[in-house]
Amino acid sequence: MQKLFGVIVAGCLAAAAWTFLQMFEVQGLDSISVVPRDEISDGPLPARDSGETIRVASFNIQVFGPTKASKPKVMHALAKIIRQFDLVAIQEIRTTDRDLLFRFLDQVNAGGQKYDIVAGPRLGRTHSKEQFAYIFDTRRIEVDRYQLYTVQDPQDVIHREPLVGWFRVRGPDPKRAFTFTLINVHTDPDEAKSEVAALHSLFDEVRNDGRGEDDVIMLGDFNADSNTILSLGSSTVTASVNKKTNTRGTKEYDNILFDERATEEFSGRSGVYDFLREFNLTIDEALQISDHLPVWAEFNVQEGGYGRMARSPKTSPR
Repeated sequence: MQKLFGVIVAGCLAAAAWTFLQMFEVQGLDSISVVPRDEISDGPLPARDSGETIRVASFNIQVFGPTKASKPKVMHALAKIIRQFDLVAIQEIRTTDRDLLFRFLDQVNAGGQKYDIVAGPRLGRTHSKEQFAYIFDTRRIEVDRYQLYTVQDPQDVIHREPLVGWFRVRGPDPKRAFTFTLINVHTDPDEAKSEVAALHSLFDEVRNDGRGEDDVIMLGDFNADSNTILSLGSSTVTASVNKKTNTRGTKEYDNILFDERATEEFSGRSGVYDFLREFNLTIDEALQISDHLPVWAEFNVQEGGYGRMARSPKTSPR
C-alpha cells in the first residue's frame, strides 16, 4: 500500500510540475524569478477569418547565413514560421550567397505555397554586413518592386539604413484594397537610443516622400522597449506589441509601429508568436532557430484610412 501511495504522490507531483511549467517560466540564475508565460508571448495565433484580414510580421532570424542553412531541422522550422503570416519583414540576413534566400524560399513553398521575396543591399560599417528582406504570400499581397528603396543616410546616423517597401492586398477591388508602406528596421544595440530617436523623423520623411501613402508601418528589431520608443517621438505613433520578444522571454526588442490616426485598418489584434511553445522545443533547440520571436499585427484588407485610394503596384522580374 505504501508503495502504491508513493507512486500516486509522484504522479501528482509530476503533473503539477508540468502544469506549472506550461503556465510559468523560471528566469535568472543568481536571482530566480517566476514569470507567467502569458506575459512573455501570446502563443497560438488567432484563427484565420476567411480573408478579411492580413497578418504582417517582423522576424529577426539571427545571423541567417550558411551555418544556419546547413541545419535541416532549423530551416524546416523557419519555413513553417514564415507560412504563419501573409508578409514577414526579415532582419539579420548575413550571407554573400544570393541564392541562399531563394533556396529558403523554395523550402517555404515546398507545400505548394506561393511566397516571393524582395531584398535590399548588404549594409554595415564593418565586415559583418546584413540585409533586410520581405517575404510575402503572392496570393494575398503584391509589391511594387520599383518603389523598393533603402533610406538615404548621408550623415551616417543609422548603422543599417532601413528598407522601405510598398505593398497592396490582393483580393478586394483594387480601388479599395489596403495599400501600405513598410519600413524594415534593425538598430545597432550599442546605438539604439540615438537611432530610435532618428527613426521618428525618418517615419515622417517616408510618409511625406511624395507617394501619398498615409499607411506607414515601421517594424523590426528596435533593441528598445515600447516605453523607450514612444518617449522619443510623436504621441500619435502606436506600438502594437508590448511584450517580451526575445526567445528567453526576458527583453522587449521587436515591435510594429504606425500612426493610429491614419492606419484605421489595424484590427486591434497583435502579439508575439512563441514558436518555442508552439513547436514544443527546449530553449537550446529554439535558440538554434533564433534568439528573437516573431511579432505580428493584423490589418483589414479594405482601405480605411484618410489617405488616397490604392493604385496598382508595378511589378518586375526578381
